[in-house]
Amino acid sequence: MARRRKGKAGQRRVDFRPNRQQPRRHKHFGSHHLADEAVEDVHLAESVRAKGELSRRRTVVERLDEPLDGRRMRGKAVAVRGAYVEVDDGKELWLCTIRRILRTRSIDTRSPVVVGDDVIFAVTRSEGAQREGVIEEIAPRRSTLARSDGRRTHVIAANVDQAVIVSSIREPRIKEHLIDRYLVAAHAGNIRGIVCINKADLDEDDEIPEILERYTRIGYLAGATSTKTGQGIRELRDALAGKVTIISGQSGVGKSSLLNAINPAWNLKTAAVSEATEKGRHTTTTAVWLKLPEGGAVVDTPGIRALDVAMVPLEELEMHFVEFVDRVRHCRFPNCIHIHEEGCAIKAAVEAGEIDPMRYESYVELFMELSELRAKRMGN
Repeated sequence: MARRRKGKAGQRRVDFRPNRQQPRRHKHFGSHHLADEAVEDVHLAESVRAKGELSRRRTVVERLDEPLDGRRMRGKAVAVRGAYVEVDDGKELWLCTIRRILRTRSIDTRSPVVVGDDVIFAVTRSEGAQREGVIEEIAPRRSTLARSDGRRTHVIAANVDQAVIVSSIREPRIKEHLIDRYLVAAHAGNIRGIVCINKADLDEDDEIPEILERYTRIGYLAGATSTKTGQGIRELRDALAGKVTIISGQSGVGKSSLLNAINPAWNLKTAAVSEATEKGRHTTTTAVWLKLPEGGAVVDTPGIRALDVAMVPLEELEMHFVEFVDRVRHCRFPNCIHIHEEGCAIKAAVEAGEIDPMRYESYVELFMELSELRAKRMGN
């Protein structure tokens, strides 16, 4: 990811990609019409001198707070589909491309723009059935839900208040460690986590109350739902009202069915789970922003079967298990990793029944996973 250096207000220094370092040149872009995303740096003045430490970076002038004219507008990214982003300006949708310099500065991510981003875009076509533009600037994000593929971080959505982590008690079978991974990712991204156990009508062994108590006892909002019986739908609708919420979970747990129960007008596509494999099929293929009639919005996301949280630093993992935070300072050793040390307050709390053993297992599993990843990186 491009390194940033502080400069004057509204400016930042960003790296060139090595293959984009050009010979001495001077150019100044004015406020002119953008034909496509290959024309870069509208409202950007750039001057490059002979190669050197300073010339390996460019100064980007950000004008997110300045008054806008009719050619530049603010909006919210509500869907990202390949090279195109749908932007809602509050009145209508614009189909936008992304200015090339933004892609250059975000080479380590899949896309510099994600659902939920607040952006400024330049208008390229304002007449006809399809209005078009080019995204020039992205406002700082107040929160993110992200995952890693081991090499780079993929931000799923930005600027959300809470994440409803949906799991089904059956079809497919609940994966409690996956819930904990999502909670770590949400906490790391400054997002409130909510646990939702769906398909409660299939809970023949009455397992749900114990699972919910595991999370409510440490301060999480948690509940059970069923689209067949209507259980918990009103409570979930109330929890979403007035908030920006991302709906996450593995494929087949019934996320789209839950959203249809909350607002039938969305009419989202659903699919049955395979009886042989208990695996769901992807009915949502990209994150999509959906406005709630009573205020707020939800971000519907594609289901996943695993969640890699490699973007979380190993030393910070303990702080994302909320029941650990107040106990860590009581460990005998300041660098305690809470696995094999004597005098560990976390292990003592597990033995005393104050920390749930399943939650502790999730911590150990994630710690070992992140340790192995760090060892591989150091080996390379």
